[in-house]
Amino acid sequence: MGKFFPFFLIFIIMLMSGCSTRGVTTYSDNKDDYNSDVDGKTYSHPTMRPYVIRGIKYYPTIVSVGDRFNGNASWYGPDFHGELTSNGETYNMYDMTAAHKTLPMNTIVKVTNHRNGLNTVVRINDRGPFVATRIIDLSKSAADKIRMLGTGTAPVTIEILGFYANGKRTIPTAKELASAPQKSTLSGFSIQIGSFANIAGATKTRDKYDKTDGYRTVIKDVEQENNRFFKVYLQGFKSEQEAKDYITSNSNFEGAFIVKED
Repeated sequence: MGKFFPFFLIFIIMLMSGCSTRGVTTYSDNKDDYNSDVDGKTYSHPTMRPYVIRGIKYYPTIVSVGDRFNGNASWYGPDFHGELTSNGETYNMYDMTAAHKTLPMNTIVKVTNHRNGLNTVVRINDRGPFVATRIIDLSKSAADKIRMLGTGTAPVTIEILGFYANGKRTIPTAKELASAPQKSTLSGFSIQIGSFANIAGATKTRDKYDKTDGYRTVIKDVEQENNRFFKVYLQGFKSEQEAKDYITSNSNFEGAFIVKED
């Protein structure tokens, strides 16, 4: 027993480290860590190229049916069961769902495990995994379908099957997907960096932060409950996660919040 216990403990630690780490953001600039391509070509389509902001690499937000991505999958289970997902649903580890950094909510994707050829279909309803080497975080049931619960992670191919937002929380049929949009674009995002009762304060803030890190500022005149406000936004973020990371990494904008552009 004395010799067996250390090896058993090491195995348990390795197994736990394979599962998804959520809420901890780590990134790498090593292109090999991303191991991603579209239809066998490295993001050859102009709308499918990844982009880098402040050293952080982000995946495409414009996708079409048939687009494919290669990378590593992880899964998340009991620790998050019952908590809210990014789109406001309650996470159920027994549903066929998944988290992705930038794909539009309700994107339907097929996930194929390279190690055994097994595949499953899931609906995106959450954001993550926030680990640079991983591109999708599967529910426990979805991970079980492709036999990756034990390993924690697995190399996979993600294929876009369609975009479905009719209020259902189940996987649509092939007929329903065929009648759904064949392309989806995730709109840009801004962060509100100030709100003023007078135009002078808004103008000063706009001029101070315009072109910061390549982003642009704009003032919006807003009426709220019979009061007039001049709100200042920093625009040009290509995804919600990009905007979120920018706020976190920039002390100038503490208290700023994300706004989806119309």
